[in-house]
Amino acid sequence: MEKEENQNSPSSGQNQNKETEKHEDNLAEKNKQETKDEPTEEVKGETKEETKEPTPEEKIAELEDKVARTFAEMENQRRRFEKEKEDAFEYGGFSFAKEALNLIDNLERSTHVLKSDDKLKETEALKKTLEHLDIIKKDLISIFEKNNIKLIDSINKKLDPNFHQAMMEIEDDTKEPGTIIQEIQKGFTIKDRLLRPSLVGVSKKVTNKKEKTAENQENKENK
Repeated sequence: MEKEENQNSPSSGQNQNKETEKHEDNLAEKNKQETKDEPTEEVKGETKEETKEPTPEEKIAELEDKVARTFAEMENQRRRFEKEKEDAFEYGGFSFAKEALNLIDNLERSTHVLKSDDKLKETEALKKTLEHLDIIKKDLISIFEKNNIKLIDSINKKLDPNFHQAMMEIEDDTKEPGTIIQEIQKGFTIKDRLLRPSLVGVSKKVTNKKEKTAENQENKENK
């Protein structure tokens, strides 16, 4: 009887209700936590897109692009190497050839000095010496030509800034203005490149004395 009374007593019922409510609260809190931790559909979608693996076709296309780029770069390097090798073969002696031109310059200076010496004029020794110097000069020019080093033709040619450098103007009505009438130093090319320009004097129109006088008078009046 006492047991039945205890079971049916009000305090026993209250305790059971409290336990039930507590259990329900725990379940509700757990559900809230799970809902909070679970990513939304939008976030899930973004994650799937970010971690999406490329298809085999995409991988093949990427590899083909890399191979094509690598091949193009290798081809460019090969062409640069061929160009450098060709330049080295054709123009490797550029500096040497330019220095060798001093030999021709010195021969011409020596010839000019000997011809200007009054003591040697009209002598047999001078004649033979000049002949030997001329032979040496022609041999040098022949060797240069065999190695594609050629003399620039200047006298009676129009001034060309690509090959000639004007050092002076000389009055001459018999030539068209800008015509080369004097060669101070010979110029040379090596293949299609300029080794050194010809130093030249060019013709200009002769100024009349009357024109000079009028020009001087005009300059004085302007002052």
